[in-house]
Amino acid sequence: MKILLVGAHGTIGRAVQHALSRHQILAAGRNSGALRVDMTQPASIRALFERVGKVDAIICAAGLLHLGPLVEMTPEQFRVGLDNKLMGQVNLALIGQHFLNAGGSITLTSGMGNEIPIRHGSNACAVNAAIEGFARGAAVELAAGLRINVVCPAVLQESWEPLQSYFPGFEAVPATRVALAYQRSVEGVETGQVLKVW
Repeated sequence: MKILLVGAHGTIGRAVQHALSRHQILAAGRNSGALRVDMTQPASIRALFERVGKVDAIICAAGLLHLGPLVEMTPEQFRVGLDNKLMGQVNLALIGQHFLNAGGSITLTSGMGNEIPIRHGSNACAVNAAIEGFARGAAVELAAGLRINVVCPAVLQESWEPLQSYFPGFEAVPATRVALAYQRSVEGVETGQVLKVW
């Protein structure tokens, strides 16, 4: 398969590249690599697809959120997650669907914060829930044979040190285990599913 992986240079992205290494991976990032894309800008996404052409799968393992106390949060801070992680992935899916080969798939990324609220995580809760809702709705409208799923990981072991205060009593998961859910989404047959890795 020819797979476009956005967020390829992050912790999850690197693990996904390894899990899917038997395929042709087109690694894209916001600030690094040969292929650059700003998911918040539809023109940037279109330029990326015009450069790489048709693909068999699109994976997004990127997206920014705002973590902070609700009582101090500004609308501008809340928009970080809306504009980047939510609309960035929606933009990628809306434009990318037209660049998928027959039988192709889209895999987006949410996070467990929408089902298990964490302190200072209202932005993450709202954004992750919206991503999953979008995928469920999109799954019934995509062109015949195309699929879309969401991977919903817990906090990563590799990111545990700076984030552990937000997740008291939680168990972190290794990126290698999270990557298997992306492999399942790309190489499997499911659609409209949220693949949880907790």
